[in-house]
Amino acid sequence: MAGAKETPRQRMIGMMYLVLTALLALQVSNQILQKFVLINDGMERTSKNYINKNENAVESIEYTVEQQGNNEKDVPKVEASRQIREATSEIYSYLEDLKQQLITQSNAKNDEGNFVNSALKNTEMAGNMFVNNGKGEEMKQMLNAYPQRVSEILSSVGLSDMTFPPIAQDAKDIPLFANDREARNKDFVALNFVKSPVGAVMTQITQFQNEVLNIESESLSAIANTIGSFYFKADVTEARIAATSNVVAAGTKFEGDMFIASSSTSAAPTMTIDGRSVPVDAKGFGKIEFNVTPASEYDDRGLARRVINGEIITNVGGEDKVLPVEYEYFVAQPVIKVSSEVVQQLYADCANELLIEVPALGNSYSPDFAVSNGQSIKGNRPGELTVIPGASGKVTIGVSSGGNKIGDVAYDIKPVPDPTIVPQLSNGNAVDLTQSYAIGSLTGLKVSAQAEPTFGRTMAKDANFEVTGGEVRLLRNDVPRQTIQISNGNSIAMRQLLESARAGDDIVVVVNQVTRTNFRGNKIPSTLNQVIRIGVK
Repeated sequence: MAGAKETPRQRMIGMMYLVLTALLALQVSNQILQKFVLINDGMERTSKNYINKNENAVESIEYTVEQQGNNEKDVPKVEASRQIREATSEIYSYLEDLKQQLITQSNAKNDEGNFVNSALKNTEMAGNMFVNNGKGEEMKQMLNAYPQRVSEILSSVGLSDMTFPPIAQDAKDIPLFANDREARNKDFVALNFVKSPVGAVMTQITQFQNEVLNIESESLSAIANTIGSFYFKADVTEARIAATSNVVAAGTKFEGDMFIASSSTSAAPTMTIDGRSVPVDAKGFGKIEFNVTPASEYDDRGLARRVINGEIITNVGGEDKVLPVEYEYFVAQPVIKVSSEVVQQLYADCANELLIEVPALGNSYSPDFAVSNGQSIKGNRPGELTVIPGASGKVTIGVSSGGNKIGDVAYDIKPVPDPTIVPQLSNGNAVDLTQSYAIGSLTGLKVSAQAEPTFGRTMAKDANFEVTGGEVRLLRNDVPRQTIQISNGNSIAMRQLLESARAGDDIVVVVNQVTRTNFRGNKIPSTLNQVIRIGVK
């Protein structure tokens, strides 16, 4: 703690110390002892984090002083940080050894390494070890010598105003106990170790370790804050660009880091790329991001060469220096992939469902489509598109992603294939045109229009046909005897015609119009000329 004023962190540590100290003399339950174990585990993890942080702080001080030319005012601070680290390591190891002795002598852990409640509850072991054998007084001297030693080291490098109070205090020096008649006359050893359970003492020692590491952390931070201003010391200084990939598909973003070799968080370089300013983060790295436009030409590998030219302005050796940088990358030609069972040709005035992908774009693919000579409906997923071509010619689909044009795909428009006319008996069976039928069996004759198999399978929503125009003739010796009209192939007035029929006559079905219902429910009539002859017996 610097001076007499405590920081919030120091007050928090002091409060935890007070709480632990107050609990030491209590007769506690197994559940409370288990809480002590949990608290101890948490504080030990905190200790490890502190140690790593403080070791890194010493290395950072050494590196910064070296990079700044080993200024004669800063060099002693490197040695001071090392001495503080050594002093801290010594007292920390001393406390850890005491804690392990306590655990071992009290048999606080079983053979599996788990804590034993009965041993943690032992209130005689800590008193014997720390009171009778003098370890408590020794600990007090060691704990209070540490902040004095750190203050001396700090004073040697010009930080004489930074001092720390004793860690091991008697009850009269702790506000919580100062007015407590029963506790205020107890010294450090009696307050912490007499009639105190092993679990609580173990946790108290870990808290002392954390207080030691906290003093070290504050001391190293103070040293680091006094190191002089930064400038580069480098025999060779180069500007670099590190890109995620030097092969980028058109329509995607070029991403990379633009930086100076031996960069430092203390540097504040200015960066530009192709005349545009580049934002620089706190670590001194410029973040490059721009949309890559398609190339006019690609080589036989599908790549087009591009070059980025930039500048970095930074302080080198006390002077601003312009460092040019050049970076080569390649634009990959995106390939449009269309998946559909009808991909070679699209059916006129039908819902042709397509999946249009550009694999090179990956997750950045955000497509838009422009369809000429037709209409389109976007699907729910990227790349899904339903195309309704015009009556004839070609349909062209323009593919873009993120506002960048990728390319076009074009397809011939194929007319809807004529359906096949199938006469059916009343039971639904198709009429066998190689046989003759009794007059009575033809009473419920129907005529259906069945889609061409491939069209019916791939364009099921558009393959609904019905016969809507034609006639049925009764022929005798090839001379028409009677004719009835067809307006609905499922409802033909055959009874009237068959009343005049005789064995040997022929029934001729002439279909000249069918109507297709498309995916929107629209009725589309078309002409047809199919003739079917059925013999009568």
